[in-house]
Amino acid sequence: MTDVLGAGAVRGTLWLGLVNLVSKGSQVVVTLTLAAFLTEDGLGAVALAVAVVNIGQVVQAMGVYDVIGRTAGDPDRVAATVLTLSVAAGVALAAVLALAAGPLAALLGSPDAAPLLRLAALSLPFTAAGGVQMALMHRRLDFRRRMLPDAGSAVLGAALTVVLAAGGTGPVSLVAGLLCTAVAQPLLGAVVGVRPLAGWDAAAAGEALRWIAVVGPAAVVAILLVNVDYLAIGHVLGPAEVGVYSLAFRIAWVPYVVVAVVLAAVAFPVYARLVRADEELPAAVARFTRAALVVCGGLYLVAGLLADHVVLLGSRWAPAAPALVLLCAYGLGLGLLHTWYQALKAAGYARRYLLLEVTHLVTLAGALVVVTRHGVVAVAAAQAVVAWVLVAVAWRALARRGLAFPGAELAGMAGGVLGAAVPCVAVALLADRLLGPPASVPATVAEALLLAATYAGASLLTQRAAVRELRALSGGTR
Repeated sequence: MTDVLGAGAVRGTLWLGLVNLVSKGSQVVVTLTLAAFLTEDGLGAVALAVAVVNIGQVVQAMGVYDVIGRTAGDPDRVAATVLTLSVAAGVALAAVLALAAGPLAALLGSPDAAPLLRLAALSLPFTAAGGVQMALMHRRLDFRRRMLPDAGSAVLGAALTVVLAAGGTGPVSLVAGLLCTAVAQPLLGAVVGVRPLAGWDAAAAGEALRWIAVVGPAAVVAILLVNVDYLAIGHVLGPAEVGVYSLAFRIAWVPYVVVAVVLAAVAFPVYARLVRADEELPAAVARFTRAALVVCGGLYLVAGLLADHVVLLGSRWAPAAPALVLLCAYGLGLGLLHTWYQALKAAGYARRYLLLEVTHLVTLAGALVVVTRHGVVAVAAAQAVVAWVLVAVAWRALARRGLAFPGAELAGMAGGVLGAAVPCVAVALLADRLLGPPASVPATVAEALLLAATYAGASLLTQRAAVRELRALSGGTR
């Protein structure tokens, strides 16, 4: 990776990290609000409706936004064609979900989710338009411009959800906020100057459809991977257990989205540029891997150590604590996978990426058939074990295609994270002895900040290579 491109990646990561911190931070507020005002059944019904619509969002896109980032042709012409394809698919899916909402909700064990599903489905055409805008910004590594459409729309949606939930609206509050976010995103994207117009170009359509043929199924498999657990729990155990699991999953999902997804979003266009320039990828893969492992590792460590503090949201959420610990391990493994998959896709190994995703889904589905009846902790354990098995398989796939950096370097990164974790665990044990059971939300926030500071300080000693790289790149930005 050249110094200029590396500096651009650092700037892009920081901007996109800030965007996601605001947008996902607002989702944390929503999660805590819903846990305070909704029952387990209510949160479960919402989670199932959102899970189905999330799958619909991926089906309407089928991974095609990546074409805008990697095409060697005119990106604006490709974007116009992709906009036509994706919005049309969004309208069709919204209609299908509206018609099938009743039977689908009954199949998932939550008939009350049907009206929520119909309302949420209306968001699909708007998220399709917003997705094209985001892809154009990613192509240009212009992540600063994402702040208003991405973070701004999330804040608007979160504010609406909180107001409605506090006013006693119930489960519909989250779906109304989701719809508000979806509508606001493309409108705010137009405000910041990203205004793709629908159009059609036969060559661009052919390129997009060829990409969809391979990456599209993988994208659908990927979204099934993060929603099949909800579907299985709803069908076997009912909406109340979905609600408990959903709280743990939503908390564990934050570091993955705020860090791993941000890094992957920056990594893909960086890898694609390196491929177009006929440069090697392992050094870049190493940098993004180190960032994902170190930062996600720290956040998941803090979340796992404070998992029992979910009882501050109400004693009814106590069963979510052990599931949260296991889902932290799952989230870290998934973050590594997401980072490495970008290298496979950018280097032209999309079929291998598809095979890995299908393997993951089939293995997880088989595990869920066996363990779901044993409860949400067993489901979380299955998620963690299967994810880390795939980490080993994906690393081998990278190595066989010349995309991996030395294994000793990866071991050094992991050892550094474990070394930084030791003082954090000691601080957490000391805090538990001195302070006793969780007492208040402010005390929990203070303990979380102390643990994060301890981990960060220890990481400066155990990850010296990363510190040197960041200093060199930041120097290149001046």
